[in-house]
Amino acid sequence: MIPKAGGRSILFLVAALVLLSGCSGPAVTDYAKRGPKLVPEQFFSGELIARGVVKDMSGEVIRTFDATISATWDNEGVGTLDEEFHFDDGEVQTRVWTLTPTQSGAGYHANAGDVVEPGIMRWSGNAINMNYVLQVAYGDGTLDLRMDDWMYLVTPDTLINETTMSKWGVDVGELVLVIQKQQ
Repeated sequence: MIPKAGGRSILFLVAALVLLSGCSGPAVTDYAKRGPKLVPEQFFSGELIARGVVKDMSGEVIRTFDATISATWDNEGVGTLDEEFHFDDGEVQTRVWTLTPTQSGAGYHANAGDVVEPGIMRWSGNAINMNYVLQVAYGDGTLDLRMDDWMYLVTPDTLINETTMSKWGVDVGELVLVIQKQQ
């Protein structure tokens, strides 16, 4: 039989390990030597198309979509990604991202109308990471979801995007899509 103090200590240790394992993961700099090199201003320029799926927390695909993205940059280095999503159930969503250079020049402040907590876009090698809070329609209201967005350039014209959606630290879904530059 484990004494009470020992039982609490074991429970505390298990809880701490679970919390710490949730905090671990790759850093964008882990991809510094991977190619092809991803330069956001080059890839996100002009017309792009995307196709993807939305998965629920069990991993089941619950929606599919196609999207168009019109990407431009101004003389100040501010990028605009104008996105239009067409879902298989008929819903159409639009989102306009504004990417503003950080003061350090080490990334972009990433914001859109339905983003309630803007993120910082950082990149290295062939990868981009953004972490932000997106407000999504849910039932008769909305729900704020934390989005952990990872993008990987696999060819000069093709990018794979994986986004984990979470609420209160619990994964509730995932987006997986392929974005391709149009010639």
